[in-house]
Amino acid sequence: MNMEPILSFIAVALLVIGLIGQGFELRKIKASITKDEDLSSKNMFANKRNLKWYVMIGAGLVFGYLGQFS
Repeated sequence: MNMEPILSFIAVALLVIGLIGQGFELRKIKASITKDEDLSSKNMFANKRNLKWYVMIGAGLVFGYLGQFS
């Protein structure tokens, strides 16, 4: 059975959902931060709430890689 189209579709879906989800999460983080000194990009991207989106984006990249070479 040819798995390339299935893995590629899963990869694209995970990447799109992960990137959109992270964008909404960053907007929520930015809205919840009240001090200007806590608004640095270092603190926003290192926030624990972004971990699930980073895992989803990473899984999408792995599935994309596997879809090309399976």
